Amino acid sequence: MGAQYAVGRPGGKTFPFHMTVSPINSNALAADGRSLNALKLQAGQNTPASIKEAARQFESLFMRELIKSMREATLKSGMLESPGGDLGQDMLDQQLAVQMSGMPGGLSELIARQLSQQMAPQQAAPVPLAQRQTRPTAELAVPVPLAQHQTRPTAELAASLPRPAANQAEFVARHSAAAAQVERTSGIPSGFMLGQAGHETGWGKHQIKMPGGSNSFNLFGIKAGAGWSGKVAEVTTTEFVNGAPQKMVAKFRAYASFEESFKDYARLITRSPRYAQVSQQTGSVQAFASGLQRAGYATDPDYAAKLSRAINQTLQLQRAQA
Repeated sequence: MGAQYAVGRPGGKTFPFHMTVSPINSNALAADGRSLNALKLQAGQNTPASIKEAARQFESLFMRELIKSMREATLKSGMLESPGGDLGQDMLDQQLAVQMSGMPGGLSELIARQLSQQMAPQQAAPVPLAQRQTRPTAELAVPVPLAQHQTRPTAELAASLPRPAANQAEFVARHSAAAAQVERTSGIPSGFMLGQAGHETGWGKHQIKMPGGSNSFNLFGIKAGAGWSGKVAEVTTTEFVNGAPQKMVAKFRAYASFEESFKDYARLITRSPRYAQVSQQTGSVQAFASGLQRAGYATDPDYAAKLSRAINQTLQLQRAQA
């Protein structure tokens, strides 16, 4: 039901104004809470009529603000202005905004097209009945502690990964104890650290060497910046500049053991402001790897994808070795 009002104007004249408080219709403007709720309910139906009405309401609100800005920019004498007159002017502008919206070729048509595209359901390709998932993945079938959620690849993902090579299994087995110890103090999953160490060193094949040929024990490719006071290994490495690989000489940190390498890596990830968000993303392999790339851990534009693959292979090996 609507309510009829007589709005006063300077000079004693009145004009009728109809304020609608019922659900949205073509003559109403969704400017109050009840009308907005009705518009949300109608737009959620995802029908051409509801989308068209939602677009018209957006245009009406835009036109109302436009008229309001024009009124405020107009110089006033102050002689005939009053609170009642301002209210009447505002209600008149509201009705004018409604009448000006929804015209062919107007803004509402553009909004309606955009809403239709955004609200259109995504059509998924049909999956043959024989290929549909009928059993829970290993992730769901085996209870996983809360701190380790999403750190194990599902059976479907594990099947898509290349079978780990013997050197990968040997690398994971060799460094599992050190990684597990650092996991207890840092909270970073051991599989994440082992996977990144494996990716950085080619699973132990390409470790950073000191000038005399001895091992630097740097499993994570951490460079020696201005704040590093320990030993340094200076080697030629590949960096990506503007997406193109280039060879250059860089200084890397050197340690006394692999255990020190794991500990220093954990300190870097958990204490450096640069990696503050990364240390909070250990619940997902992809999020962790993407976070490292965004923070600038490596210049390789495909680093996150490669690291995710290495970590998932490590998690697969850990499950097989458990």
